[in-house]
Amino acid sequence: DSFDILGDGVKELLVGRDDGVLEIYNFESADDPVLRYDHALSESIASIQGGCVGKDGYDEILASTYSGWLTGLTTEPVHREGGSGEELKLSQEMQSKISSLRNELEHLQMKVLQEREKYQQSSQSSTAVSSVPAFSVNDKFTLNKDDASYSLVLEVQTAIDNVLVQSDVPIDLLDVDKNSAVVSFSSCDSE
Repeated sequence: DSFDILGDGVKELLVGRDDGVLEIYNFESADDPVLRYDHALSESIASIQGGCVGKDGYDEILASTYSGWLTGLTTEPVHREGGSGEELKLSQEMQSKISSLRNELEHLQMKVLQEREKYQQSSQSSTAVSSVPAFSVNDKFTLNKDDASYSLVLEVQTAIDNVLVQSDVPIDLLDVDKNSAVVSFSSCDSE
């Protein structure tokens, strides 16, 4: 997206990447865009948009991720500084926001407990049927021209315990910064 998030009268380029990095580029000179800000999310970004969403006068960037989470970055100051000995007082609006969020959190916690109870009761009944939940897999296998390697990216809405890669030809697995996997090799029977 393009949006004037810095408030300088020139639109910035908002970029959301597959690796979860959100970037803001500014066009200070006519040559190349300059990276002004970046923020890393834990999953790939599906969509990004700039605008005024939460509070008038404060622009925001909204990003939706692969699993459907919405993340917002705002220009509204979060921290307020007080002088020595001064006590910070929250505005009535901020206190009502905090109270509303606490009530919503308590409501969601109660709902989760009720659903867990229902699941426990249904799973212990004699008519219970067990099934593997269906989920979609976001996968990409792309060539990196710089080092002549391929990147395999797997993204699922649940934890990934194991990934098995089988090949008819010898392969080298390269480690990357975002990888938390433990790699083990085993020879396979050619037949």
